[in-house]
Amino acid sequence: MSSNLATKLREGTKKAHTMAENVGFVKCFLKGVVEKNSYRKLVANLYFVYSAMEEEMERHKQHPILSTVLFPELNRKESLEQDLYYYYGANWREQVAPSAAAQSYVQRIREVSATAPELLLAHFYTRYLGDLSGGQILKGIAQRAMNLSDGNGTAFYEFQDIPDEKAFKAKYRQAMNDLPIDDATADKIVDEANAAFGMNMKLFQELEGNLVKAIGQMLFNTLTRKRTRGATELATAE
Repeated sequence: MSSNLATKLREGTKKAHTMAENVGFVKCFLKGVVEKNSYRKLVANLYFVYSAMEEEMERHKQHPILSTVLFPELNRKESLEQDLYYYYGANWREQVAPSAAAQSYVQRIREVSATAPELLLAHFYTRYLGDLSGGQILKGIAQRAMNLSDGNGTAFYEFQDIPDEKAFKAKYRQAMNDLPIDDATADKIVDEANAAFGMNMKLFQELEGNLVKAIGQMLFNTLTRKRTRGATELATAE
């Protein structure tokens, strides 16, 4: 019995995926407007989310269904630790804490792991496939927007153990499609994936206030520089 789960997830989350891409923080990011303080808060929140996912993955490594789609090369916890070290320094663990949205996200991961482990598939699909699909584009945007170089601050987007991302995604989707689960379970996983998109949207929405303030400050600084330069040119002309 094949569930065609990856196909159902792709079709069943299209609307949620589009909604997530249209959150203000994401739209700004894709346009190259990335403010470092907001970004590092996102990295911190993702650290707690991925830590929870990967701890629960390890807990279920003998699970009859989950064990067939657990790929350690996808793990992001260590790469996020590298980025947190870059953004916060050696004592980063003392400085970061999950936001309200991140706490709810982590709580949900723990809850489904304890009560319906197969629903973790929704969280794996939503995060890891997204990371592989858009990771390199987002990495380039982050590097240009925050003047990063030599991989500093963008380890999250580096999949060192996956040389061919396109081939790996095909392999991952096929493994999910081959899972021996019934339609009712597949539908529940699709519902959970839509909920996961909603949790990610809340992570982004929390950061919008910081981003708006940062953009406002940038505009203010630009206008101030222009006025100062204009006044100086006028004084020189006189």
